[in-house]
Amino acid sequence: MSFIQYDSFSKFSEIAHFCSSRHGGVSKGDYTSLNLSPFSGDKAENFAENKAILCETFKILPEKLVIPFQIHATKVREIENSFFDLPASERVNFLNGVDALFTRIPEVCIGVTTADCVPLLFYDPAKKVIAAVHAGWRGTVERIAEKTVHAIVEKCGSNPADIRVVIGPSISAGVYEVGIDVVERFKTNGFDCSKIVNNRNGAFYLDLWKANQYSLESVGILPNQIEIAGICTFSQHEKFFSARRLGINSGRMLSGIMLK
Repeated sequence: MSFIQYDSFSKFSEIAHFCSSRHGGVSKGDYTSLNLSPFSGDKAENFAENKAILCETFKILPEKLVIPFQIHATKVREIENSFFDLPASERVNFLNGVDALFTRIPEVCIGVTTADCVPLLFYDPAKKVIAAVHAGWRGTVERIAEKTVHAIVEKCGSNPADIRVVIGPSISAGVYEVGIDVVERFKTNGFDCSKIVNNRNGAFYLDLWKANQYSLESVGILPNQIEIAGICTFSQHEKFFSARRLGINSGRMLSGIMLK
C-alpha cells in the first residue's frame, strides 16, 4: 500500500487525490521509505526519487507539484498561473510559511505534508476548485479550516454547501494527549471542549478530527459532505509516519489533490 484514496472523492473522475503511506519509496532510517517532504531532513536525492514515483503513479508533471513550507500557522495562498512564471527563488518565498493552498488550474497538484497533524483536502465540484490544508493543533485552534473556506468563497465564488472535505490520516483522540495550556487555547478560541477533549485519569486527550469537523460545519460545510478517514497515524505507525514516535527528523506523508 503506497497510497490511499477516499470514497467521497473517488466518485469525481475529474480529480486525482491521494494520501501517501510509509511504503513504496527509497528513503532510509526514520524516513523509510516513501518520505514525500523536501523539508524534513531527508537526502535530496531520495526525496527526488520518491517524488518521481508519486508523479508517475498519478500522472503529475513534476514541475506542477506544489508543496508549501508549513509553519503551523494559518496563511492561505492561491496557486494561479502567474506562480509558474516566477523565478525559482520567488516561488520558494511565495510558499514559505504557508499551511493551506487552493487552486482552479488543471494539472496542478497541491499538497501538504504531515506525520500526526491533520491533512484536509477540499473539492468544490460546482466551481472546480481544490484545496489542501495542514492543520496541527495550532492551525486547528486558529481555525485554518474555516479560513480556507472563506478564501475559496471570496476568491472563487464557492457556496460552502457545495464543498466536500476529507479529514485524512492523523493522530486520534484515543492517544493524542495534550497539556492544559492547549485545552485552554481551544476554550479561549470558542471551541466546545466538552465535545473535543476527553479527561482520562487527569490527562487530556484532544480530538482534532472532531475539532476540524465542527470548525467546517460552523461555516456551512454540510455534515454529510465531510469524510473522516478514521486512520490514526500514531497507532498505525508501521503504515504511516508518526512524528510523536519517530521525532521531527523523520518522514512525512503527502496528501494531494489535482484537477485533471
